[in-house]
Amino acid sequence: MSGVAFEVLAKDGAARRGRLSTAHGLVDTPAFMPVGTGGSVKAMTSEGVAATGARMVLANTYHLMLRPGAERIAALGGLHRLMNWPHAILTDSGGFQVLSLAPLRKVEEEGVTFRSHLDGSENLLSPERSVEIQRLLGADIAMAFDECTPYPASFEAAEASMELSMRWALRSRESFREAAGYGIFGIVQGGVYEDLRLRSAACLVEIGFDGYALGGLAVGEGRERMLRVLDGTVPALPQRAPRYLMGVGKPAELLAAVRRGIDLFDCVLPTRSGRTGQAFTREGPLNLKNARHADDPAPLDSSCPCPACAGYSRAYLHHLTKSGEILAAMLLTAHNLTYYAGLMAAMRRAIEAGTLESLGVPQEETG
Repeated sequence: MSGVAFEVLAKDGAARRGRLSTAHGLVDTPAFMPVGTGGSVKAMTSEGVAATGARMVLANTYHLMLRPGAERIAALGGLHRLMNWPHAILTDSGGFQVLSLAPLRKVEEEGVTFRSHLDGSENLLSPERSVEIQRLLGADIAMAFDECTPYPASFEAAEASMELSMRWALRSRESFREAAGYGIFGIVQGGVYEDLRLRSAACLVEIGFDGYALGGLAVGEGRERMLRVLDGTVPALPQRAPRYLMGVGKPAELLAAVRRGIDLFDCVLPTRSGRTGQAFTREGPLNLKNARHADDPAPLDSSCPCPACAGYSRAYLHHLTKSGEILAAMLLTAHNLTYYAGLMAAMRRAIEAGTLESLGVPQEETG
């Protein structure tokens, strides 16, 4: 395959420190991808996202196909040019959003027919169309079209959903156009059932993808169940390929998943938290709405290089948050993404040093 290249540079137990080579540059792993659903990371400029240390963002096929449209984006030079982001982009396939956002939808073998949540127009998203849209967007990494199995689901329902996703995975792979620096990942499904996950992984490996994602997690099953799925599934994935845990998550979850061999993550948590007055710090999460911050002249984190910590106090951030100022969302989002990027960098250093087991993250209670 001529797609993206992945190299494992160091290991510490099951954890890997790697490097992903894409058409738009290198991504050191383990890595966290900020979520830019509609072609922007909310409350951030692309330059600001890059300044946090991120080198790959996630954008969403479903949202971009509906607005402004994949063909329009392609005519304007692709998503990289449109959003002024020179680094790598991964696009999800749109399957999760179709099933969660579309008010009227019909799942068939061909794909999913749905009505847009924006204007009610009828659309068909099939594996072939999903891959075509991702090509038009110019994604460095495309995702196979899949059905995200809901939780809870019976074994029979999870099995039928997984098998449909595997048929769609084959069609996605067959419709993907090979090009140097561009790749496509398959998505392991199967709910919380280990044997279904193993069947799904074996099917995807047989098809052959540039990387392998675990989908259908962080949907209500709880952390312990999620980690059990990782324990049972990750060893069945190829050592040579990157592994991506979709939609996760909290700092402790990232660390636990990296220890189990996961390389890539995305989640709306740091950006959404930044817009709601929540800040992640080395001391633990802080709620800037709390009155105890009103007279505090200290920065969020004295060792953090982000704009919020370099120039502003907790008291000022509390004032902005309580006042509903847009600047609060901008500063706190930049801080949270810097924290996440710093956490991933610390994991990479720990893997290289063989000390990942001693690395910890703060408690999750919000102060």
